[in-house]
Amino acid sequence: MTGKKIKEKVKMILLKIGFILLSFLTLIPILYAFSISISGSNSIISTEFHILPKTITMDNYITILTERPFGRWFVNSLLLSALTVLLTMLVAVPAAYVFSRMRFARRKRTLYILLVLNAFPAILSMFAIYRIIKTLNLLNSYMGLVFIYAGSMAIFVFWNMKGYFDSIPEAIEDAARIDGVNDRQLITKIVMPLARPSIIISSVLVVIYVWNEYIFSTVFLSGAEKNTLAVALYSLQATDYTRNWPLFSAAAILTTLPVLILFFLVQKYMVSGLSSGGVKG
Repeated sequence: MTGKKIKEKVKMILLKIGFILLSFLTLIPILYAFSISISGSNSIISTEFHILPKTITMDNYITILTERPFGRWFVNSLLLSALTVLLTMLVAVPAAYVFSRMRFARRKRTLYILLVLNAFPAILSMFAIYRIIKTLNLLNSYMGLVFIYAGSMAIFVFWNMKGYFDSIPEAIEDAARIDGVNDRQLITKIVMPLARPSIIISSVLVVIYVWNEYIFSTVFLSGAEKNTLAVALYSLQATDYTRNWPLFSAAAILTTLPVLILFFLVQKYMVSGLSSGGVKG
């Protein structure tokens, strides 16, 4: 083995070690939250730091699952996430494909407008959104919140999907048309399968946004039975005079798990090729 290859191998090993250490550092807050969640003590500030608490118990998880309506909170967040993903993708994906493949009047101007709109956070339009939702009689309803979430994420998904469609060679579609494929078959059997990685990742990003969103759900939903997980986590601390940090940490860990599992399920699409294998054969 030459000296150059040895140096490259050493650099690669050091790089991997660095990434492992960085990953461990990012996991410290999660590990600490888990340590608190299985602690029998309510004290989180002490002079001594322990990776595992002196008293280990699962009572906090049992309490949050049996004595608090965690299942209802989970269903509320899941319903909002599913409806938002459905509406957002139904609007953004076709629009992205149209703007990627077709040329029409005022196309560039519309793209500039969408780019400017994407630069402003949705919270700036809170008052206007409230007036619109109130006029539509959608206050304190899930559909009103779904429209808000979909409107907030649709432009982001549009730009993400448009960039992906731009990366798919038009030669693939031209070859399919020569073979006699009609427009419906072209979309369902050619374009959508190629765009599946980006569609899945965009959907996951929408789910994460809705899952963690707090401000809009607090303003537009009222009543404990309609609380989402984000609102419920805050209520666990806001309503108690003596804050129960282990119970809060247990709820936070349980709230994080579904998104973490979802992330691991779709991680293969993050490294897949944009149109891998699309021009082969």
